[in-house]
Amino acid sequence: MTNVLLVFPSFNPNSFWSFRGACEVWGAHWPAPPLGLITVAALLPQSWICRLVDRNSEELTDEHWAWADLVMTGGMRPQQPDVISLIERARALGKPICIGGPDATSSPHFFADANFLVLGEAENIIDEFVAAWDAGIRTGRFEAAKFQVDVTKTPVPRYDLLNFKNYLYPGVQFSRGCPFNCEFCDIIELYGQVPRAKTNDQILQELDRLYELGHRGHVDFVDDNLIGNKKALKRLLPKLQAWQEQRNYPFKFSTEASINLADDAELLMMMRAANFFAVFIGIESPDTKTLLAAQKKQNTRRALQESIFTIYSAGIFVLAGFIIGFDTDGDEVADAMADCIDATSIPVCMVGLLTALPNTQLTRRLEGEGRLYPGYDEVLPDHGDQCTGGLNFIPTRPRRGILEDYKQVLAKVYEPEAFFKRVSKAAQALKAPARGWSAAPATMTRDLLPFGRLVWRLLARDRALIMPVLRCLSTCDLKNLLAIEYVLMMTALYLHLGSFASHVIAQLERQIRAIDAGEYDEPSRANMKPTEHVPEKLVDFSEPGHAQAS
Repeated sequence: MTNVLLVFPSFNPNSFWSFRGACEVWGAHWPAPPLGLITVAALLPQSWICRLVDRNSEELTDEHWAWADLVMTGGMRPQQPDVISLIERARALGKPICIGGPDATSSPHFFADANFLVLGEAENIIDEFVAAWDAGIRTGRFEAAKFQVDVTKTPVPRYDLLNFKNYLYPGVQFSRGCPFNCEFCDIIELYGQVPRAKTNDQILQELDRLYELGHRGHVDFVDDNLIGNKKALKRLLPKLQAWQEQRNYPFKFSTEASINLADDAELLMMMRAANFFAVFIGIESPDTKTLLAAQKKQNTRRALQESIFTIYSAGIFVLAGFIIGFDTDGDEVADAMADCIDATSIPVCMVGLLTALPNTQLTRRLEGEGRLYPGYDEVLPDHGDQCTGGLNFIPTRPRRGILEDYKQVLAKVYEPEAFFKRVSKAAQALKAPARGWSAAPATMTRDLLPFGRLVWRLLARDRALIMPVLRCLSTCDLKNLLAIEYVLMMTALYLHLGSFASHVIAQLERQIRAIDAGEYDEPSRANMKPTEHVPEKLVDFSEPGHAQAS
């Protein structure tokens, strides 16, 4: 028997994805639990005793450390500083620690002081680690072959380890991988371009487990592109719809997908019938030449505004990602991006700076051109969010101009009137299914408390938002009353997004002042050889509370 302490490292709480205002309204500590860690827990021997501590929602105590025979942790790039601190703490206490996850897989050199590294997808390598542990071996590196995991053999995650009250929503994963080839993306490097899907029975078993444990409401399909394997998805959705109908629609689903979702009317209607209500889409740029240069050709083959409103008409609202800092961006990029966001009426837009992630085509190209900064993949304790920690390379345009453009976009799209104008347009276009958000009476009753918190927050702390919200609600006429829930949801999200945008703008202004004062000296690309690295250390523009991505 082995006592395993599973620790999910902390993110910077000022991340775009922390959704702090929304968490406050719903009484949660963090948006989502660590699906990867509880999947690892399910892969471990049943005789091993597992405890989970999520440092984003609870304290890691001395008692936890004392109890553990083995500590297992790891995560994404923005969690890197906390993972390193956990390694240091484990070593000081003499506790063996095992590190895995995408950041360790991409940048294992940062975690060399750990006892064990488990790199790549865990399913095909965890047995070797367990065998070594049982044999008394206390150091080792275990690396899985890329893209070889058969996800149809992945067990149901250990949802029983979660305290659902800590989170806005749990997650399930249907597939891994994405068929596209975006230059800046690391998903295809980690999981491949041939999406591997679980069976229908696996997903229904996972949902059964969530249902048995008492969860109701929002569930996120965490796939990086749910529609990457359309054939498999279309086999799942009728089963998913039937499962929902039998239980009076206890869950409402969100996910991430590519823009070609809008091309498939049958798929959209199937997702609507299964109760999908939200999708995140990577739009990145409104500029065709930029999309082609970034190898995101799928976004150039359709009219963007028409595609977004097609998705709205299926009762699914859109969140989107945008990136500033591409080599092909022109001086007009800020106006073009803000106009695109306005035309598509997408309220929640994750606008970030281009970041060279480890082991991507972009990073390899920049390195070959001598434009990649040394230590580009190191995350400082208050860095990591692409909103402020991007541009870890020499851009082709002046850095100051890029920061000014970014600041201009944020100021325009997160100004309250502009934000709620987009909410209003989207609400009018949203053709939500008649069953609404909370068909189950227990869920409906539970949602009354967040509504009360939202009203109190508007009356007590954010009175300037009351009139924009009321104007939005007035557009939800008798023909589209279900859009009221959408307006209230967007209002809760704005409690975070509005303050977060202000925070990022303040950071950008500090960086611009530093450039103007001569405190930031970016080396000239003309003076660098193709394989030469920049010798200077980057100025640390961070402050306590600096943003970090999740």
